Amino acid sequence: MGDPKFPRPKWSRPSHPWQADRIKAENELIRKFGLKNKKEVWRAQSLLRRWRQRARILQARTRYEDVQAAKEVEQLLRRLARLGLLPIEGASLDDVVALKMEDLLERRFQTIVYLRGLANTMRQARQLVVHGHVAIGDRKLTIPGYIVRRAEEEGIKYHQHSGLSNEAHPTRPSLETLEARRLTTEGGE
Repeated sequence: MGDPKFPRPKWSRPSHPWQADRIKAENELIRKFGLKNKKEVWRAQSLLRRWRQRARILQARTRYEDVQAAKEVEQLLRRLARLGLLPIEGASLDDVVALKMEDLLERRFQTIVYLRGLANTMRQARQLVVHGHVAIGDRKLTIPGYIVRRAEEEGIKYHQHSGLSNEAHPTRPSLETLEARRLTTEGGE
C-alpha cells in the first residue's frame, strides 16, 4: 500500500511576515471572533480565496456560454447558500466575489453558539464547544471552526449529558445578559 502521505496544510501564510496593517486587521478579527491564533484567520482567508477564485474563473467561462460552467455556477451558489453565506434565491457570482472574512467567520460554530446566547463571551463559547457542552441536534461537536449549515443552525443547544443543560447552572448566561446583547445587536445594525 505504501507509506501514508503527510497531510497538506489547508491554509497559506502571508507572503510578507511584517505588514503592520495586515497584522492589525488580523488581531482585530482574533479579538472580535475569539479565535485561538492567526492560523484560523489564514485558514478562513484561504477558503474564501478559493471560492472567489472559482467564481472569477466561472464568470469568464460563462461568457463563452459553456454548459458545464453553468452547472458549476449553480453548484457553487447552492453550496454557499446551504452554508448560509449567500441568500437562497437570487444570488450571483458577483455576490461570491463580494464575500468578506466576517461573513465566513460569523458562520463558525463558536460564533453561532455565542450569538444564540449559549455563552457569555466568544472565548467562553470556544471553551464550551471544545469541552463538548454544545451539540447540533443530538450530535456533540467539539470543533469550534466548523462551518454551520443553514439547516443545522436551529438545532444548536446544550448537549443533553452536559451539566449546562440544567437551567440553574451558574455558568449559563443570565436573561439580563441575553437581553442586553439583543439590544446592542439591534441598535448596532
